[in-house]
Amino acid sequence: MKTLSALIAAAALLGGIQLLHDGSGASAANEATPSNTYRLVANGDEGACAITRGATVSDGLSLLTVAPNCRRLLPGLDRAKFWREQSDGTVAFSANGTDPIVTFAVADGDGYESYAPVLPLLSLASGGGLKHRD
Repeated sequence: MKTLSALIAAAALLGGIQLLHDGSGASAANEATPSNTYRLVANGDEGACAITRGATVSDGLSLLTVAPNCRRLLPGLDRAKFWREQSDGTVAFSANGTDPIVTFAVADGDGYESYAPVLPLLSLASGGGLKHRD
């Protein structure tokens, strides 16, 4: 009977550990940490570049690093230095922290889709894995 109780206790302990780690071997806290590297794609993978959200400057405003080849996707985008996230979830890139060069809305699923300017349509997805296409 003591052996059965010990086995039940061990199974409960292991089950609790699996719940904390979500069964993947990585803790839930590590998985909840958002990525600061994004892949910006124009018009259904016609071109792509890397975007990195940097340190927070003030509430909703962060530094932004735009890869030089991003100017091929949208002229002037390489001047963007700030990422501004609004309370409605929209994100704007700007050179001065105020006037947007491009504005994104939350997309279905994970990431963002641009709505201003209307063209080119840009998508922004978390994770920096880029396939370089020159």
